[in-house]
Amino acid sequence: MCKHQFGAEASGASLDVSKGREVLPKNVKPLHYHLTLEPNFETFEYEGEVVIDLDVVEDTTSISLNTLDLKIHSTKISSGSTVITSAPDVSYNEDTQTTKVSFKDTISAGSKATLTQKFTGTLNENMAGFYRSSYKGDDGSTQYLATTQMEPTDARRAFPCFDEPALKAEFTITLIADKKMTCLSNMDEASEKEVDSAMSGGKRKAVTFNKTPLMSTYLLAFIVGELKVIETNNFRVPVRVFATPDRDIEHGKFSLELAAQTLDFYEKTFNSKFPLPKMDMVAIPDFSAGAMENWGLITYRVVDLLFDEKTSGASTKQRVAEVVQHELAHQWFGNLVTMDFWDGLWLNEGFATWMSWYSCNVFYPEWKVWQGYVTDNLQSALSLDSLRSSHPIEVPVKRADEINQIFDAISYSKGSCVLRMISKYLGEETFMEGIRRYLKKHAYGNTQTGDLWAALSDASGKDVEKVMDIWTKNVGFPVVTVTEDAKASSIHVKQNRFLRTSDVKPEEDKTLYPVFLGLRTKEGVNEELTLNDRESNFKVKDLDFFKLNADHSGIYRTSYSPERLEKLGEAAKAGLLSVEDRAGMIADAGALASSGYQKTSGLLSLLKGFQSEPEFVVWEEILGRIGALRGAWTFEDQKVRDALKSMQIDLVGEKAEQMGWTFKDSDGHIEQQFKSLLFGSAGLAGDQAVQKASFDMFAKFKNGDRSAIHPNLRASVYAIVLTEGGEEEYNAILNEYRTASTSDERNTALRSIGRAKKPELIKKTLTLPLSDEVKGQDIYLPLGGLRSHKEGIVELWAWMKDNWDALEKKLPPGLTMLGSVVSICTSSFTHEEHIKDIKAFFDERSTKGFNQSLAQSIDSISAKGKWIERDSKDVEQWLRENGYLS
Repeated sequence: MCKHQFGAEASGASLDVSKGREVLPKNVKPLHYHLTLEPNFETFEYEGEVVIDLDVVEDTTSISLNTLDLKIHSTKISSGSTVITSAPDVSYNEDTQTTKVSFKDTISAGSKATLTQKFTGTLNENMAGFYRSSYKGDDGSTQYLATTQMEPTDARRAFPCFDEPALKAEFTITLIADKKMTCLSNMDEASEKEVDSAMSGGKRKAVTFNKTPLMSTYLLAFIVGELKVIETNNFRVPVRVFATPDRDIEHGKFSLELAAQTLDFYEKTFNSKFPLPKMDMVAIPDFSAGAMENWGLITYRVVDLLFDEKTSGASTKQRVAEVVQHELAHQWFGNLVTMDFWDGLWLNEGFATWMSWYSCNVFYPEWKVWQGYVTDNLQSALSLDSLRSSHPIEVPVKRADEINQIFDAISYSKGSCVLRMISKYLGEETFMEGIRRYLKKHAYGNTQTGDLWAALSDASGKDVEKVMDIWTKNVGFPVVTVTEDAKASSIHVKQNRFLRTSDVKPEEDKTLYPVFLGLRTKEGVNEELTLNDRESNFKVKDLDFFKLNADHSGIYRTSYSPERLEKLGEAAKAGLLSVEDRAGMIADAGALASSGYQKTSGLLSLLKGFQSEPEFVVWEEILGRIGALRGAWTFEDQKVRDALKSMQIDLVGEKAEQMGWTFKDSDGHIEQQFKSLLFGSAGLAGDQAVQKASFDMFAKFKNGDRSAIHPNLRASVYAIVLTEGGEEEYNAILNEYRTASTSDERNTALRSIGRAKKPELIKKTLTLPLSDEVKGQDIYLPLGGLRSHKEGIVELWAWMKDNWDALEKKLPPGLTMLGSVVSICTSSFTHEEHIKDIKAFFDERSTKGFNQSLAQSIDSISAKGKWIERDSKDVEQWLRENGYLS
């Protein structure tokens, strides 16, 4: 699954992974499901029948399976041609989401049994299980399609099943629907016939699909609705993109062709044929994540599949490419070979994340994605993992309601960073050979992390498990402190646990990581050096220039002395550091300053020294670190906040004007994003020229010239005119949300709207999230902009408290969206009194399903509070000395 980009969530830590898991009894094992479903778009219910062939493993007088929100009408158990019972005792356990079917006669071990159940379910609005999604018809009426989202544990909402990843079975699906509807499932169509429908009273079609290979329930998918389609034959099997009639299906072309090429590339890279007869990708109007890798039938948010070159910018194109390549990587890693339980989620998500970058780099070398990886994936992993409320990559999960909380930056980003680190350690080709062996050995089966290490050890001849287990089984990462001994021509390095709150207790600092030092000197990079102990000395021939963690493929922060940091700044200007080195060094310096390992004044001086930096990725990190500082200082003295703004203009204004904000066809992918980044940063900091340009473009745009704002600048122009303007700009952008033709354009408007600061406009923005005007999947979009200013942050929290009951109803706690909203509404605060207020509110309420999001919010507020306490005078002094504060 590709998570959408909102507040991170996670789950607690301990190490015995299987102890205390709530799993089904092992007395029977599913072999094959024949599932028939008939949805009704009038009542939003569906009728279903499931026939499950079972292997009886132990003498059995009961069968337990998972169900949730289903009404079971009849249950029959038979063995061979004998009906054991058609009136068994059926009981339900709400807490464990299991139905137990008990009967008098024993079915003996070694025999086969069949369980048949007829049931009714609801096409719910929660974007989970078998659910309904809506769009507007040509006449403005609301139209529906029925679709699915089973991961992690919502197949049980759709039909009675053994809903655990290790209980793989084959599936034969039949869908009954109106003749005008398209019916899709994981496999291709086997037959279609006309049937009398008890539900509609008329004639309908029954579409049966070919039997699937062995697969887990969470990867099952079926869709019924009116859909448009485009197809390509550029791959060995047909590849298709589907969308609802209100969408321009031609916008699916980019993803369609990319998918065909990527499947071909993955087949060759993995030396493993894609085993299904077709690949369908569908844009779903209501979708809680970014996309879901259902085998042969991938579902996406509209904005992550359909792409229009004319109305969307370069960053949107890159997001779509990454999401498509991520989901296709899952067809092997996750679908063909599946983790045996959810504590192994990282095997799926870490690999698909790494693979999407790897393949993006092959297809689009000019995008230089490995440079962006350092500022994107690595930093989001280190950011979440620097909180006490983080969790290990392999996290023990016991219950269904805990699983959603681990779809976070640890499973995805840190998981992929561990794989990047090991691919560097083994060499990319050896790493890939290990992956090929892993896929071949475990095809159609289930694995644990140790199986991956074994395959990589087999391919490389190195003991991978010994090195990597420490990284996946423990929470956190180290900061490596470097001191120099000029006489001995050596460096002394020491590792300690890194916490953003800078209050590491001795008992939290016991783990010693194998730290790959990647020592860069004028002679090149020494990849052989590893720090395995708490501290050690290493010879460095020439102390004039050295840097640890070359290209930042290691998962740690490096703390240098202020003098060394200054020298590294000089080395950067002299061209001795790679782009990754420069960006990573700034990221480390920013994180170390905010956590009390270094002074913030040192960070500000370092950033000021980078004014002549030529690369986009480095600027992204520079501006990200200034943004973090300004964010932490949101509630501080206005004069200091204005001074920080002036410093930002000073840093970026000239560069923005130099690069300009007009776009030519010859501008490269990175150059487009660079211009956009500098323009937005300068304008929001108050640069007059950029602000004037924004209002000029917006005036033309408002008067009907839709080409007046380039797609790469749209978000920045909206943000600037909303921040500086008033009601007129607000209403124009709100209207754009209501009327724009593509999801990307509408989302940009909705994401920006919270930037308006006037009290009446803030109130207007806060009527949107819970209104019918904003889909449940987009509830977080209008909230985002409010986090950019003090007034918005305060009102956002008040709104959440006032609307808590409605939020809980709209976003059930077992799903991820509530955790994201809690995170958005709390994490921008910066003081202890804010924490007290948040705790007081939640002390009286259940935090089940989002307790980790909340803990992480509180941790991050606490870290900001301590940063301000420590360094507010230091920051003021630096601003004064540099002429930004009188």
